[in-house]
Amino acid sequence: MKTLEELKKLRDEAHKKMNMRYTKDGFRIQVGMGTCGIASGARPILNEFLQQIENQSLKNVTVTQVGCMGECAYEPMIELIDASGHSYVYCSLTIPMVRLIVEKHMINHQPIEKWLLENRKRDERSC
Repeated sequence: MKTLEELKKLRDEAHKKMNMRYTKDGFRIQVGMGTCGIASGARPILNEFLQQIENQSLKNVTVTQVGCMGECAYEPMIELIDASGHSYVYCSLTIPMVRLIVEKHMINHQPIEKWLLENRKRDERSC
């Protein structure tokens, strides 16, 4: 950093990301950041959600960290809660999956059923 303007730009970008974590309406994304989640790669998943929300200029989205989500074998995972309060738990996430969740579920309101925890567990039982 060489100028005050660069410092202000950095501050504004950080402030925008901080505010994204505390918006109270619209979508809420809770990223499992227990020990198992972190070990499975939850931090890059959290960062990718923040980046995609910013890239898409989505408003009214809260991104928060939570502890253990109780399904260690399916980490990294998130709970996405829509404006009506309906909960969707996505599991075994990768960066490309995050991009599709933002595009399909959050923008186009089409949950990706095959990536939901309840469906993955059901599919495993039927094998």
